[in-house]
Amino acid sequence: MSEATMRDRSEAPVNPFDVSRPELYAEDRWQEPFRKLRAESPIHYVPESGFGPYWSVTTYKPIVQIEALPKIFSSDSERGGIAISGDPELFAKYNMREPMFIAMDPPKHTGQRRTVAPSFGPSEVAAMKVECAARTGEVLDSLPIGEPFDWVQRVSIELTTGMLAKIFGFPWEQRHKLTEWSDYGGDVELIKNPETIELRLAKMQEMGMAFGMLWQERMANPGKDLISVMLRSDAMREMEPEEFIGNLILLIVGGNDTTRNSMSAYAYGLSQFPEERAKLEANPELIPNAVQELIRWQTPLSHMRRTVTEDTEVDGVKMKAGDKVVMWYLSANRDESIFEDGESIRVDRENARRHLSFGYGIHRCVGARVAELQLVTLLEEMAKRRLRANVIEEPVRVPACFVHGYKSLPVELSKY
Repeated sequence: MSEATMRDRSEAPVNPFDVSRPELYAEDRWQEPFRKLRAESPIHYVPESGFGPYWSVTTYKPIVQIEALPKIFSSDSERGGIAISGDPELFAKYNMREPMFIAMDPPKHTGQRRTVAPSFGPSEVAAMKVECAARTGEVLDSLPIGEPFDWVQRVSIELTTGMLAKIFGFPWEQRHKLTEWSDYGGDVELIKNPETIELRLAKMQEMGMAFGMLWQERMANPGKDLISVMLRSDAMREMEPEEFIGNLILLIVGGNDTTRNSMSAYAYGLSQFPEERAKLEANPELIPNAVQELIRWQTPLSHMRRTVTEDTEVDGVKMKAGDKVVMWYLSANRDESIFEDGESIRVDRENARRHLSFGYGIHRCVGARVAELQLVTLLEEMAKRRLRANVIEEPVRVPACFVHGYKSLPVELSKY
């Protein structure tokens, strides 16, 4: 990028209603722009942004309405997929379709989701509990008390990457590659210019090759892991390479970034609300509800995107076929008409489970139960040991509008 272009961009007036700007998330100052949008223009057209024009939907009710109409509001990768994305010409040039079942419309979506869903069903998740508790306890017991360390690296990444490796049957000693691939796969800032697009594509191809080798191994020696399940399915056995990579991105980013950033929110968020933390420490029976509240408060994926397939109207606002619609879960989870004092954590919030962090309708997160299991287990194992995470510095945050998360979080543990 030339110096002149950079200067032009830096001098360009900032649209206060463009909530896709990465600095809002890097600096944790997205709350007020979203509050203004909810109050003044809950369905707002942004004509220019780093990702092109889009409709910004920031309140609960219209998001649920849009999610319930997948024929009119498409997720299909051919139309742009599920993230805000950028320049359609770059998208086409670099073949960034990456089809995945969350970025498909019925009927194809239905068959692929039905293949994967049983691996995350109630009985399967219940069977994971003992091993999840043992691994969580092992990680917690390895941590120093009264000495600084990075909660993101030592706890959030370690626990979620371990669970992913188990689900996929991925080589344990190479499991941290899953974290790296997840970071590249979910970073929407990388799809803005050719240089970073090529870097991201190289990482995705590296991931595809590694999982391609696993695929070949499972063909010869199938097991109970998710790759073997996909192989046995008529809907997924004959996937094209791009579709295979797309589904891997979905399952890895969905299984890694969401849980990992909610785990970090547990440490950071409760440190911001010490009275709520004390309430939870005094009553561990609140843990399942507190987990829902932390997922709501953090909203680990800020948005999902849809594309309008035919001229339509939402709450009196007219949209045209081809328009990009961005549903800001991060804002809807603070909608004052649904969640009273939504900027605060309340571990006993009665309607915490109504959050939209896992989506709504046919695309609701297929691995939600596994995420909840890992989070509940972490809080239970911390409570058993009477451990408290004390934040000692502000976190470094992900500078992007899709994955809403933490790069690092310095903490010290203490006993209570």
